[in-house]
Amino acid sequence: MSDRIATRTLSFDHGASRETASFEEHFEQTLDRAVTAAVLQAAGPTRRQLLAGLGAAALTALVSEVFPLETLRAFAADPVGKPEKKDLSVGFIPITCATPIIMAEPLGFYKKYGLNASVRRAAGWAMIRDWAINGEVDAAHMLTPMPLAITMGAGSVPKPFYMPAVENINGQAITLHIKHKAVKTASDMKGFRFCVPFDYSMHNYLLRYFLAEGGVHPDKDVQIRVVPPPEMVANLKAGNVDGYLAPDPFNQRAIYENVGFIFKLSKEIWDRHPCCAFTVSQDFATKYPNTFGALFRAIVDATHYASNPAHRKEIASAIAPTNYLNQPVTVLEQVLTGTYADGLGSIKKDPNRIDFDPYPWHSMAVWILTQMKRWGHLKGDVNYKSVAEQVYRAADCDRIAKELGYPTHQSTTMKHRIMGKEFDPNNPEAYVKSFHIHSMA
Repeated sequence: MSDRIATRTLSFDHGASRETASFEEHFEQTLDRAVTAAVLQAAGPTRRQLLAGLGAAALTALVSEVFPLETLRAFAADPVGKPEKKDLSVGFIPITCATPIIMAEPLGFYKKYGLNASVRRAAGWAMIRDWAINGEVDAAHMLTPMPLAITMGAGSVPKPFYMPAVENINGQAITLHIKHKAVKTASDMKGFRFCVPFDYSMHNYLLRYFLAEGGVHPDKDVQIRVVPPPEMVANLKAGNVDGYLAPDPFNQRAIYENVGFIFKLSKEIWDRHPCCAFTVSQDFATKYPNTFGALFRAIVDATHYASNPAHRKEIASAIAPTNYLNQPVTVLEQVLTGTYADGLGSIKKDPNRIDFDPYPWHSMAVWILTQMKRWGHLKGDVNYKSVAEQVYRAADCDRIAKELGYPTHQSTTMKHRIMGKEFDPNNPEAYVKSFHIHSMA
């Protein structure tokens, strides 16, 4: 049995025990998982297979007879690499995509890693971008295309940014005004006015992809405007737009206010697509390496905690207050649990409506870059692989995951399937040129 398989087996067993775990128990389990994973890695192949076969509970008990886990837990609360800067601000937009970044404050993940971090709410993505570039916040919740765009100077002054972790996968939807219940396909949407939260967003690129696959040119046959997420429902209600591809909770909020319905979840376009992310400037990561490491651990740990469906109702209550999402708990529960009203009279159950996985696949970055070029957001030649590797810190994310006892990956790229078509990250330029509908010069 390989190290990776043994670690995955252990992690799976502990995942089962976390079903009813409190946050405090989760803290201890994270450390226990890391210690027992290290024991498995240190053992020879034969012993490793024997130890893994004991199961997580028996193995942890065996390890605790040799290693003082209580002492190690206390030591873990005061790591050797103490943060150079403990008081931090983390910018965020009030959407469920920011769940791990937001919940890390009220649920204590920042404090767990020695940080006094507070989250700071922004009105829109341009504000987040400017805060991050100007150093008005130490780290930021961003849309996954944003650190790529900022690093390359698309739409802003160029400044190197790191995206160490994805926050959420899936978690978006196309919501239409209730008057459009008869709409069935993209071709029915010609002449529509849409809004998206930002030009450099998965929302924009997924909406454009969906429309173009249906023969609708997003720059000629419809209007797409940028509207901050908190203002989307009001614009739908006022009839300023016909629909939007937006982050939650604003898809569910439109249903809650009886003004819209969910036409299509974004996972129906690309299942397990990235949406939002945790980002820092290269300058910050270099100047405060221990602080960056502690913040990185807090986010990876919180994201894995959020991935457990058993924690979703607790999280909904934690992020609902005014200073966070300022939303009814019932709206957030519908999003996070995947049991929701669709606005057409049905109750749907899709536990993967939103999920949380921190690993920043380089192939995701390459796909985003192809769409940035397709729609004229990037000009000239693009070194897809180099940019992806510079910005999306996949190896660092796996290093932190391994340290915390979570599963790791054998590759930084994979093939993705978007609306039934395979994307090969090894041939990005050919992929860009394969589209008949585009806005390239």
